[in-house]
Amino acid sequence: MSKAHRGTGVRNEPNHGRGKCPRCGKENIKVLYEKEIDGNTVKVCKRCNAELKNIARKEARASKAAAAAAAPATEEAPAEA
Repeated sequence: MSKAHRGTGVRNEPNHGRGKCPRCGKENIKVLYEKEIDGNTVKVCKRCNAELKNIARKEARASKAAAAAAAPATEEAPAEA
């Protein structure tokens, strides 16, 4: 089967979605993913998008673990008294 529709999403973008990634500085790379960096919405490359997602995931896991560690300590103290 033909692949006539491959890349149709970037055909209407300037330079077919290629440009310079503001995060890593690579040039002539596809910048398709919108992310908020320092309060500005910018388009980043695939690798930077994955890195930002992993950073957010790790921060969420750490904050969840910190909240879970703090919650039992406050619940146990009144139960023992």
